Amino acid sequence: MTAPLAPATSVLQMAQPKRNLKLWIGLAILAVYVLVAVLAPWLRPSDPLHQDVVNALQGPSGSHLLGTDELGRDVLSRIITATRLDLSLAVLAVLLPCLLGSILGLLAGYLGGWVDAVVMRCSDLLQAFPTYILMIVLVFSLGPGMRSLLISFTVVGWVVYARLMRAEVARIRDAEYVVAAITAGFRTPRIVVRHVLPNAYRQSMLYLSSDLVFAVSALAAFSFLGFGIQQPTPEWGNLIASAQPYLADAPRLTLVPGVVITVLALGLALVGDYLQERTGER
Repeated sequence: MTAPLAPATSVLQMAQPKRNLKLWIGLAILAVYVLVAVLAPWLRPSDPLHQDVVNALQGPSGSHLLGTDELGRDVLSRIITATRLDLSLAVLAVLLPCLLGSILGLLAGYLGGWVDAVVMRCSDLLQAFPTYILMIVLVFSLGPGMRSLLISFTVVGWVVYARLMRAEVARIRDAEYVVAAITAGFRTPRIVVRHVLPNAYRQSMLYLSSDLVFAVSALAAFSFLGFGIQQPTPEWGNLIASAQPYLADAPRLTLVPGVVITVLALGLALVGDYLQERTGER
């Protein structure tokens, strides 16, 4: 005699602790990075720009926990300082296109007509180009640095947010509560802000968590290729690039920033997976 199948609710209850563990691990990783970024001026043991060529490429010691680089600068101090810069850049590189794309998608989905046509044709035009190629062209045209990176991320990244927001707004535009607000004589800005937007932003926020992973890796990649933040400013990508000639003698110079990037991406991915699973249940 075969055993009865477990009810679906029991299976969900068994899976819940695993998903919660995934969330807490991801949040713990992100909390550590945020604390390091906020407390960077007090956590770093020395000036990240101070050079001591006599003690270049020294191994880990009591005075330099992760050793020194090719110019005798403290590696730990540069990693901590780079954490503050990279986190700030990654958040801005995601928030700016999210805000622009959400506003355009909201207007396109609710107003329709020529507004929708213009927004969608612009997004189609941008999506016709490979993402990385277009970003490299923009950064190369504007010159390396923080400003050009943020502009390129915004120009390329708003498209997905606009499409997500437009699809959600088009779905709820004819909902009963929106029709009731229109019938009551509320002005369009009030209807959009108080009735449409609170019910249409979830997919954009869900995508934002995965977009952060792309932003972190892309920022490091651009700096590694020489299009992003330039030396001597410490940034994870340019730390790896400057350490390439010393890979055989001092592999820790490339290994440490690589691990830092990987762990941060893992934390973001864990939180994003949890949010996707919760959204899929609803």
